[in-house]
Amino acid sequence: MPIFKVFRYNPRDGGEAAAIFQEYEIPDLPGMTVLEGLYHILENQDPTLAFRSSCRQGICGSCAMHINGQYRLACETQIAIMGDTVTVRPLAHMRIIRDLVVDLDPFFAQYEAIKPYLIPAAEAGAREYRQSPGERARIDHHVDCILCAACYGSCPVVGTNENYIGPHALLKALRFVNDSRDGATGERLAYIATENGVFRCHTIFNCQQVCPKDLDPTGAIGDLKMKSLWAKFTGKLRRTG
Repeated sequence: MPIFKVFRYNPRDGGEAAAIFQEYEIPDLPGMTVLEGLYHILENQDPTLAFRSSCRQGICGSCAMHINGQYRLACETQIAIMGDTVTVRPLAHMRIIRDLVVDLDPFFAQYEAIKPYLIPAAEAGAREYRQSPGERARIDHHVDCILCAACYGSCPVVGTNENYIGPHALLKALRFVNDSRDGATGERLAYIATENGVFRCHTIFNCQQVCPKDLDPTGAIGDLKMKSLWAKFTGKLRRTG
């Protein structure tokens, strides 16, 4: 029967010294996922275990965790391919609230800072925003990001610089920069073309390797570097505030 080694930590129990890995025996059922294993522990062995989940279908990203050495979605990870022992840790670089639950406020603050919504051009007025299939294809891949924070947890730059915008936010920034309907390209590029933005990335590819949707945040950051340099060269960077 598989053994789960689950990170347990409650800050009320005495600080970091109270952090342990607790072992649980899980029934060996065909098709069982790591998330189902955690629910089995919660419902049958230890009701104090804390973790996040929602859709159980790889859509919401809530159950991103560090599982057997890699960041994954627990709902998509089969216990059968993990071996006899499954070691589960919380996402890195964020304050642990309890067990596998981390504080995502910094993650979403960086995301909100890139203004993740369409900003129409000032001269657009009330006209209709039409987009060709080709123009839509430029953003299709980036739209698939589910904000699971696996890239954020795997990024060593995030771990050493709390002001770094992060791969998730930079990927989303490119989604809007490439959107033919958006009118704030200069403003967005000015915000990310800084020492805490695209030029802080060390191109280590961790974010690319762990993305459950097979997106390429590293490639997106490289694209943004080129666009930022071109915008600066042509005088199109528009700093506000």
